Amino acid sequence: MEQVNKTMVREFVFIGFSSLARLQQLLFVVFLLLYLFTLGTNAIVISTIVLNRALHTPMYFFLAVLSCSETCYTFVIVPKMLVDLLAQKKTISFLGCAIQMFSFLSLGCSHSLLLAAMGYDRYVAICNPLHYTVLMGHRICIGLVATACAGGFTVSLVTTSLIFHLPFHSSNLLHHFFCDISPVLKLASHHSRISQLVIFMLGVFVLVIPLLLILVSYIRIISAILKISSSVGRYKTFSTCASHLIVVTVHYGCASFIYLRPKSNYSSSQDTLISVSYTILTPLFNPMIYSLRNKEFKSAFRRTMSQTLYPVN
Repeated sequence: MEQVNKTMVREFVFIGFSSLARLQQLLFVVFLLLYLFTLGTNAIVISTIVLNRALHTPMYFFLAVLSCSETCYTFVIVPKMLVDLLAQKKTISFLGCAIQMFSFLSLGCSHSLLLAAMGYDRYVAICNPLHYTVLMGHRICIGLVATACAGGFTVSLVTTSLIFHLPFHSSNLLHHFFCDISPVLKLASHHSRISQLVIFMLGVFVLVIPLLLILVSYIRIISAILKISSSVGRYKTFSTCASHLIVVTVHYGCASFIYLRPKSNYSSSQDTLISVSYTILTPLFNPMIYSLRNKEFKSAFRRTMSQTLYPVN
């Protein structure tokens, strides 16, 4: 037994849906349909923005990048999950687990920072409209996206390196459906308080700090909106921010619950349920929230469809 305990873990076994063994084929069909619908809606958002010059503005540029990020994010997790729902042996190699964690953390952290950039865009548009084209020029927008991606890459690299340099000698049963931080850390034979603290601080960097920046932006935005004398003007101005606020609330709510809790409060069943929401449902609803609430986007989409179906010779 002592010899077994000292054997390095070479692969992990996902048991996140083991309690729903009889429903796994049904879950496969439901998740597959949701995944395909997610890919379709994000493809519509991206293509509509790219093909319509009227949507070549900072707000829609960020939205296109966000949709692209969410498409990649789901691609890292959902196809493997779908295969495992039909497989008898739901395994992933040690290296594969590290790559999956690095990829989804990089995209997830970039997503958080990108939402902060979108909040800044709304702040400039409402509070400094006369300087909007200067403060949110093309180079600045690209710089903000590049910064978000670099931040996500760095945080993901440090976090993944810290976790997968830990010794894994005990169980390889992962109480989840993908390689998330808490379930993998739980399987480590031992880990120092320093590594835990660094991981927690990185979580604060990509969740709390961007959220505080968004809150400051919206305090200034609300202050500016309240100064508008017309109620119709106030409604129209705030409606440009409503979609972003909904997405921010869902994203930071789920992510904070998962990554900023004390380790003693970890619950595999709760985390699996929340993870399903932000890996499958949130990427599905986000493009719908942004597009269905936006008259300008719906008008551009109709123009794109008419030009595609009935091209002018």
